[in-house]
Order: sequence, then C-alpha cells, then structure tokens
Amino acid sequence: MSSSSPSLLSSPLPSPATVLSKKPASLRAVSSGTARRGVRVVAAAAATATPVSAASRARPSAAEVARTVVELAPSGTLSVVGPDGWPLGVGARFVADAAGAPALCLTAAEVAAPDAPSSFHVEFRQSGARTPQCTMLGALTKPSDESVLKKLSTRWQKKFGEDIDQDLLYLISVDRVLHTEDFNEDGMWVVPSEYTSAEPDPLRNFAENLVEEFNSTSAEDVHRIYSIYVESDLQVEDVKMIWVDRLGFDLHVHSGEGVFAVRIPFSREVSDEKGVKSSFNMMSHHAWEVEKSYASPEFEKIQFLKKVR
Repeated sequence: MSSSSPSLLSSPLPSPATVLSKKPASLRAVSSGTARRGVRVVAAAAATATPVSAASRARPSAAEVARTVVELAPSGTLSVVGPDGWPLGVGARFVADAAGAPALCLTAAEVAAPDAPSSFHVEFRQSGARTPQCTMLGALTKPSDESVLKKLSTRWQKKFGEDIDQDLLYLISVDRVLHTEDFNEDGMWVVPSEYTSAEPDPLRNFAENLVEEFNSTSAEDVHRIYSIYVESDLQVEDVKMIWVDRLGFDLHVHSGEGVFAVRIPFSREVSDEKGVKSSFNMMSHHAWEVEKSYASPEFEKIQFLKKVR
C-alpha cells in the first residue's frame, strides 16, 4: 500500500480477518487462524476428555479477548477533539453494559459533548507479562432511559463498591473495535457485531490468582508440561504461566535466546476453577507418566513458539 493510503482512522472498516501491520502504511489480510504471527497451536487430547474440535478453538477469539479486557480493566482513556481543535485524552473509570459498550463517569464538560466522535482505549496487564488492549471508536452519548441507567448503576456498584451520580454517566457506541494482543504486536479489527455478541471469558475474575498459584506451588509441573507437550530445542532457563482461560493457558519460556510465548490447549473446555485445576492436574500427571516412560504421549506436540522479546 502506498504512502498516500488512508490513515487508520479514516480508512473504511476492514473485514473481521484484517490485521494491522506494525508498519502503519501496510495492511495485510489473513485468516483468523493465522492472525497471531509465528504460532501453531495443536490441540492436546486426553483419553478421558472430549478433544478440542480444531486448532482454531484452542484460544478465545479476538472478540472474546476484547470483551474480557473491557470487563477486567477498571479505567481507560477517552479521546476526543476539543473545542479548540486539539486532540484531548482523559482517563476515566467505566463499566461495560451487557453488550460490552463502555459507560464512563465524566465530570469534564468539554469532553462530554453529546454525539461527539470518540475513541476509548482500555488495557489489562496479565501477570506483569502481557498487556492485551482494546480500542473502541464510536459516538459519546448521554443515556436517558431509566432502566438503562439503573442497570449501569448496579454494575458500577458491583465493580467499584460505590454509588455513581447518574448525571455523570456517558455511553460510547461500539462502531469499530481494534484488538491488540500486546505492545509491539499486530492489531486486529473486530467486527462490532462479533464483539457485542461475544461473551467475556468465564475464568476472568480468578484467572490471575490461578496463575499465581500454579507458578508458586506447581512450578515443577508447569515446567514439565512445557517439556512434554512442546517440541523445542531451546535451552530453557525458566517457564512461567502468564494467563489461563476456558480453552487453555499461555506460557512464557525464558532462554538465552530470549522470551518465547507458547499456547497449551486444554483437552476440553473448562468453565470454573475446579475445571481448570482438574484439567491441569490431568495434564501434569500424564506429562509425568510420559517423562518416566510409563505411558506414551496421547497428544500431538506443539511445534512452534513465538518470540516476544
């Protein structure tokens, strides 16, 4: 694409499988299964569980991850063009409505102009290792329906433990959605209807505690699962779990060559803490049996890792 191509904000809405390249002047279209560079995910199947149906099911969709980030992040940055023509960004706490649209608490009148084109950027740092992000473009509106305001107030109370002045609540319509897996990563445009219909991950509220528990009390099992489930010739110095969701977990592998990310799928979808621990323990036990040559691998090894730094 030439240097005269439209900018990110002025370009038409890309298809759901379009990825924003690191080079702003270049957009490349890829299938959703290859949107993350350098990663090949192979589902692991245990004999006692229903296998994940396909590799594409081994991780949540970009829409699901974006919804999860919006649910977890306590605040974000609202950007508008001020009355003087200068772009203005302000931090704001928010809750998401049932469809994932952000409802912001705004006290600055100059950034709360009704129907003003706006963007809202949120991010959530996972275990200090990765920061998935979501940027929504839409119009800033003032909700007036009493039932809508009541629901938003209830969500605010649940999230922040305090009441909200309904006069300060503003909604941003979700017209365009850009999801980014981490800093220095490619971005992916998400179809708004896919975003609003997606469900945030059911493990989101306790995923961080589970990751901390596995890394502190089951570090040897985490390392063994990597060694058995992943085919790699890296000289590994350390392996850390950085996140877990309903379909699997992500590891960061530290070596003299850098830090590499690898995805380990569960053999079946999980929906609660008990399911996560059961699946992890099953995989850990099977990895121990394979390591000791007591059993043959009941899975296809993951063959590629992605260097992240």
